[in-house]
Amino acid sequence: MSNRTLIRGGLVVTAADELHADVLIEDGRVAALAATGSAAAAAWTADRILDATGKYVIPGGVDVHTHMELPFGGTAASDTFETGTRAAAWGGTTTIVDFAVQSVGRPLREGLDTWYAKADGNCAIDYGFHMIVSDVNEQTLKEMDHLVEEGISSFKLFMAYPGVFYSDDGQILRAMQRASHNGGLIMMHAENGIAIDVLIEQALARGETDPRHHGEVRKVLLEAEATHRAIQLARVAGAPLYVVHVSAEEAVAELAGARDKGLPVFGETCPQYLFLSTDNLAEPDFQGAKYVCSTPLRPREHQAALWRGLRTNDLQVVSTDHCPFCFRGQKELGRGDFSKIPNGLPGVENRMDLLHQAVVEGHIGRRRWIEIACATPARMFGMYPQKGTIAPGSDADIVLYDPHAEQVVSAETHHMNVDYSAYEGKRLTGRVDTVLSRGEPVIQDRRFTGRAGHGGFVHRSTCQYL
Repeated sequence: MSNRTLIRGGLVVTAADELHADVLIEDGRVAALAATGSAAAAAWTADRILDATGKYVIPGGVDVHTHMELPFGGTAASDTFETGTRAAAWGGTTTIVDFAVQSVGRPLREGLDTWYAKADGNCAIDYGFHMIVSDVNEQTLKEMDHLVEEGISSFKLFMAYPGVFYSDDGQILRAMQRASHNGGLIMMHAENGIAIDVLIEQALARGETDPRHHGEVRKVLLEAEATHRAIQLARVAGAPLYVVHVSAEEAVAELAGARDKGLPVFGETCPQYLFLSTDNLAEPDFQGAKYVCSTPLRPREHQAALWRGLRTNDLQVVSTDHCPFCFRGQKELGRGDFSKIPNGLPGVENRMDLLHQAVVEGHIGRRRWIEIACATPARMFGMYPQKGTIAPGSDADIVLYDPHAEQVVSAETHHMNVDYSAYEGKRLTGRVDTVLSRGEPVIQDRRFTGRAGHGGFVHRSTCQYL
C-alpha cells in the first residue's frame, strides 16, 4: 500500500517559480504538481489531504551551519540533536548539516564517529555532517578522500582560535590542495586569530572586560584580511572556497572582487548579522554576553552591505551558526573576562521566519528567500534536488507557511533548549503552520507530531556549483 498525501490550494514558492498548484506526495517523495483546479489535480486521491488555501507551500529549510552538542570553552552547546532538530522543525527547517570535530592528534574518523553516535536515533529531521579539520597532516589529508566518498564532502578550517581549531597558512594550503583533487569544499572561518589574541590580551590588561569589547577586538579589518588571504590561498591551490558567517562590509567586498574575477568563491551570512548589531553587545548588566559570537556582531551600518550582497549574489546562503549557550551558568562563565564567554547564539528555529520578515520589509523577494534558505544551501553541499525544492522525485520536505500570521519571538515560546532568545520581543509577520519531513507530518497545525529517530543521515555529493 502506498501512502499518499495531497496538499491543495496553496501558492507553491520555489527558488525558480511561484504557482498556484496542488502537490501530490507518494511514499515520502513529491510525485507530481498540477495547477489548482485543473483536471489532473481534481482526479488525485490521497489518504491525507492538507488544505493550504491562503498559505505558501515551500521547500523545507536547509540550514548548513549548526553546532549541536558542541564542546566549547569548558562547556557544551545546550541543544542536543534531539532538542535542536525539534526546534529546527518548529521553524520550518527540515535538514541541518552539523559539524563533526577532529580533536588535535586524533584521526578525522574518530571525530566523525563521535558525531554519528550523537545524532543517530535522536534527530526529528534529516541531517548531514561537515568535518572540522583541527590538525592537518599526511594522515588527515588521506582521510579527507575517504570522507568525500562517504558523503562528508566539506571541510571546515579556522584562521581563528589559536590553540583550539587554528590552522596556519601552510596547513590551510595543503588542505585546499587536497580538496582541489577530491572534490571537497573548504569552509573557512576567516578572522586573523593570531592578531585578535594580541588585542584580547591588551584589552584585558586595560581592564576592558565587558561583552562589548568582544566585538571591538575582533576588528572588521581582521575579518577582511583573513577573507582576502583565504581567497588567495584557494587561488594558489586551485580550490573552491566557502567563507562562513560573513559579518562585515569589507569582507563582502573581498568576496565580490573574487567573484568578479570568476573565481569559485562563495559566502554565507547569518540572521544575527542582518538583524542584530553592536548595540546588543553593549546591553548593560552583562546582558550583552547573550550576543557574543564569532565573527562578532558589527555596527548597524554593515547590514546594508550584507543585504545588498544577498541581492547581488555576492552572498549566496543564510545559515544560522546555531550554537546556543544558556545565559545562566554558561554565558556567565565570562563575567569579568569577555574572552571566557562561550561564543555562539541560538537561532535554528528563527531563520525562516526572520528571512520572511525580510521579504515583508522589501530586502529580498519571495523566491530569493527560498533560494538563500533552501535551494542554494542544498546545491552548495550536494543535496539538490533531493532537498531544497518541490519537484517530482524530491523528498517531500514541505512547509505550509502562513504569510499573514503574526508572532512575537520569545524564549517563553521557542523550542530551543536555551534560556533566552536573541530576538526577544521582535514582532514578525509569517509563521510555520505545518511541516512534512519526507512526507511525514512533523509539525501539524502548530503541534509537534514528529519523533526522535525519524531523521536520517543524508549522504551528500560534492558542491553542485563547480
